[in-house]
Amino acid sequence: MAGHSKFKNIMHRKGRADAARSKLFSKLSREITVAAKSGMPDPAMNPRLRLAVTNARAESMPKDNIERAIKKGAGGDGENYEEVRYEGFGPGGVNIIVEGLTDNRNRAASNIRSIFSKNGGNLGASGSVTFQFDRLGELTYPASVGSEDKVMEAAIEAGAQDVESDEESHVVYTAFEGFAEVAAALEAVLGEAKSSKIVWRPKNYVNVDAESVPTLLKLIDALDDDDDVQNVYGDYDISDEDMEKFG
Repeated sequence: MAGHSKFKNIMHRKGRADAARSKLFSKLSREITVAAKSGMPDPAMNPRLRLAVTNARAESMPKDNIERAIKKGAGGDGENYEEVRYEGFGPGGVNIIVEGLTDNRNRAASNIRSIFSKNGGNLGASGSVTFQFDRLGELTYPASVGSEDKVMEAAIEAGAQDVESDEESHVVYTAFEGFAEVAAALEAVLGEAKSSKIVWRPKNYVNVDAESVPTLLKLIDALDDDDDVQNVYGDYDISDEDMEKFG
């Protein structure tokens, strides 16, 4: 689907520098700790923890860091983080969903509102944006697992909804409710996914004009850089030329 590769490129910009890498590990650790605190500390018995650990490994997070985060949650030492979600509008008519884990809801809301307003956007009411997205499971495999036809066949057999393939990877989308079952079926054929997560996938993409791209990218980066933010999703489609110029 148009826009997927551009979105992926934007999201991966967080890994370019050591400081950004450290912040990413912090976000991953927080999710692991919350997952371990909310259920069993064993990934095999806790689906949310299993997803968190898988995604941490996909980002080459050290094993010691992962184990430390699990122990922190299992021991009840982790902060009392609350899951929050914000919806807003960015430059170029883009719809944006922000997910976070925070120990201070008022601070988080104030910061997110400020980031939107300072970067050409505005925060919306609950439900103002989510109807433009589907809540789906997303499994990513490296291109080396097989051809597009092989992955498509495995995905259909497993009951997945859609597959997007490019030179680097295969991305399989599943219904939210059947995510665990599809993931298990695909793992039996293709091996463990590089990443497994629940995402907000745009139903349609907005072609962003060149004039709006710099401000939009600044907004996305600012949101992603906030300590309370875990994930940022948007329905933007940026041309390769503009991505190279402004990204």
